[in-house]
Amino acid sequence: MTNFQGILDTIYETAKATKNKGEVANYIPELAKIKEDHFGMYLNKLQGEDYFVGEWDIPFSIQSISKVFSLALAFSMLGTKNILTRVDVEPSGNPFNHLSLLEQEEGIPRNPLVNSGAIVIADILVSELKNPKEDFLQFVRDLAHDQSIQFNEKVAASEAKTGYNNFAAANLLKSFNNLNNDVEAILDFYFHQCSIEMNCKQLSDAFFPFANQGSCLKGNPHLNKNQVKRINAIMLTCGFYDEAGEFAFEVGLPGKSGVGGGIVALLPGEFTLTCWSPGLNDKGNSKLGMLALESFTTQTQLSIF
Repeated sequence: MTNFQGILDTIYETAKATKNKGEVANYIPELAKIKEDHFGMYLNKLQGEDYFVGEWDIPFSIQSISKVFSLALAFSMLGTKNILTRVDVEPSGNPFNHLSLLEQEEGIPRNPLVNSGAIVIADILVSELKNPKEDFLQFVRDLAHDQSIQFNEKVAASEAKTGYNNFAAANLLKSFNNLNNDVEAILDFYFHQCSIEMNCKQLSDAFFPFANQGSCLKGNPHLNKNQVKRINAIMLTCGFYDEAGEFAFEVGLPGKSGVGGGIVALLPGEFTLTCWSPGLNDKGNSKLGMLALESFTTQTQLSIF
């Protein structure tokens, strides 16, 4: 029987002893205030106990991890085919905020997990939801079965103040007629979705449906099996910006990272696993988080491969 707690404890001790923990995302002023030496993990087994270590209970800004939730909500409302007429599913091979491919490919983002693709998904949700921010937040709360989850308004305001690249992407999308709403309204929604704060347990709980054929911890269906299949495939190939291939090679799980230092990954039918360490590598992914998840799948021999 696998000693999951022992493995997490060993990973934690190695992480805390590592001198170079990466650099926090200082281009977002509110995130620049976070110390890089935080580290926590939470493993949610679909069958059996949960395991955790370190600062798993400290809320952090999930940032781009929220793109999985917005894509899931859009899929659940409109189906995959209607969404994929406006955004592709190919890996970008470029940083999350790169704009050259967007212009080259005439306003069709490479995938929904780069910024431009997530902005298109935000536009869809702004069109479809009666109260976009409130309805999206409630969707995330329902996935996690936790009504305490909130936006961090300071982070949202900080992103709006410094998000010039996102404004550029949105205006470029608008010029190609791939946005239907006002840029300001779309980006207000987008900045808020990225500002959601969750801890490692909440994220592992919220990702439970992606490991459980669309049903949450309470057994309520939120997505169908085909939608979960598509989302997991996109996470595997596109979930880590221009380091997605490295994550698939080293870790071997579908997952998603955010510049707040969170990484969540899953093995269908087995578990969800969240790691938080706010120091980033040069690709914008948690430096210790990447190492921790590679160590976990190596030691447990649990991956999709």
